Amino acid sequence: MKTLSTLVANLRCSAVAACVIGLLTSSITARAQGPAAPDSLTLAAVVAQAQGRAAVGQQARTNRETGYWAYRAYQANYRPQLGLTGVLPNFNHQITPVVQPDGTLAFKSVRNNNSTLGVAVTQNIGLTGGQVVLGSQVQRVDNFNDSTKQYNNQPFTLGFTQPIGYFNPLRWARAVEPLRYRESQRQYAEDRETVAQRATELYFDVLVQQVNAAVAAQNARATAELLRVGQERYRLGRLSQSDLIQLELNLLNAQQAQTQAGLDAENAAVALAAYAGLPGPQAGAIAALAVPVPAPAPPVVPTDALAQARQHRAAPLAFQRRLLLAARDVAYARGTTGFQATLLANLGYVNQADRLSASYLSLQNQQQVSLAFSLPLVDWGRRHSLVRTAELNRDQEQRNVAQDEATFAQTVLAQARQLGPLGQQVGLAARADSLAQRRYAITRATYEAGRLSLTDLIIAQAAKDGARRGYILALRAGWVAHYRLRALTLYDFDRQVALSDDPS
Repeated sequence: MKTLSTLVANLRCSAVAACVIGLLTSSITARAQGPAAPDSLTLAAVVAQAQGRAAVGQQARTNRETGYWAYRAYQANYRPQLGLTGVLPNFNHQITPVVQPDGTLAFKSVRNNNSTLGVAVTQNIGLTGGQVVLGSQVQRVDNFNDSTKQYNNQPFTLGFTQPIGYFNPLRWARAVEPLRYRESQRQYAEDRETVAQRATELYFDVLVQQVNAAVAAQNARATAELLRVGQERYRLGRLSQSDLIQLELNLLNAQQAQTQAGLDAENAAVALAAYAGLPGPQAGAIAALAVPVPAPAPPVVPTDALAQARQHRAAPLAFQRRLLLAARDVAYARGTTGFQATLLANLGYVNQADRLSASYLSLQNQQQVSLAFSLPLVDWGRRHSLVRTAELNRDQEQRNVAQDEATFAQTVLAQARQLGPLGQQVGLAARADSLAQRRYAITRATYEAGRLSLTDLIIAQAAKDGARRGYILALRAGWVAHYRLRALTLYDFDRQVALSDDPS
């Protein structure tokens, strides 16, 4: 028959076990619902902070704006440009040789001011690489030696310049720059999701360390209580000295683990604060992080994910741009080494007079047509070598792009296939955490009743701690995979919207 003290101890242990099981069950239920304390940080808040005000988020916006203004500069090359040019003043006082009517030279003192002022409208022709110029120019010469002045006036000129056989950068820019601009805009959305993924990783790094710290503190308190009970049982002769020493060692180890877990949690919090632009944690006052709910895990067909990635990601545009740039290099090699010519045509009106108003009277026609060309006759294979090098580089770039496209597709398909299993892992880890917590509570109560060994208790405690960390790590894997798939496809499968269309 059990003694009265044994019955009281069993009742006490049963009450303790029931209390612990109740607390752990409520903890698991609360964790599944994902509530956050008023002063705790949530994953959504940290991600929004990193994307909005952190340096990495601002860098993404800067890159997008840089791409926009580069595109504006490209567009301006195809629009009329109005410019004012001039040399005013242009004073000259020197002795210079002057050719005389008989062919001899005479050194004369020259003191004059030769000023020009002109306005012109230029228009590039992207298809041919030529340029049309419409302008007007007036020149005034003041001769201070004899106090005279003279005007040379060109009130209207129309010119046309057309390179022949030259490399045409305007035509290639029209093909490349729109791709580059669209790529920069899509890259912004991708950068935001990459920032979210990295912030999530750091968030869970802190959360794991905080859970470790909480578990270590709980273990330290429980070990201290077990040592107190063990000392009582040792005095009653119901516990060996070896087990008592082991309990003391367990307490020391638990206290050391608690201290180290606190340091690790603080270091992880500093890394998160630095990346996400959060206020730096104060020593001993690290903000608690809320355990988030499991990440959304909608059913995703891998082929659909790949189609969305090809439609919204910047990488497919980058593949096209790289192929165009390789082809452009071939055209550049051909357009800078062979036959080259420049056709120049100009017409307008001109007159000179002593007065500006008189220079507009009796205007005379002015025309100019010229064709300048160059043709290498013997270059010892230079042109062929340059062109062949560019062609080989183009062929290699085509192979590289094909390989990168295959890697791109494999990465998206693999990530899409992993989303479902990772969601299942979270549910399994939550169930394992709940069972491990209950098992530890029962094992501890049974140990205090004297019906289990200390080794069994240590094993149950290790399983409890591992299950708790396993649940947090499963949550981490799910959320990281969620943001990674968003970054790889620029599509939110939970809301069924394209992230590249997000104006934020």
